[in-house]
Amino acid sequence: MSPSQGEGRLADPRGSSGLALPGNDCWIFDGVTVLFNHSTGDGAWAGNELTTDPQVAQLCAGAFEAVWELGIPHGEYKIK
Repeated sequence: MSPSQGEGRLADPRGSSGLALPGNDCWIFDGVTVLFNHSTGDGAWAGNELTTDPQVAQLCAGAFEAVWELGIPHGEYKIK
């Protein structure tokens, strides 16, 4: 499966307790640039944060890969 081809997976949150995940939603570009989306407590958009810090990019990319491996193809996911 390939996220770049629009293929999606769903991960059961109960299986992700041991993962280190970024504190905010983010997009990873070119393996180095990360764009974080910040929101308020009620879910309203509060702004963006762009970083090219290699350690941050590595953390985010590693988290994405770990969640992807736990995920189930969208068409096969069963609500428990």
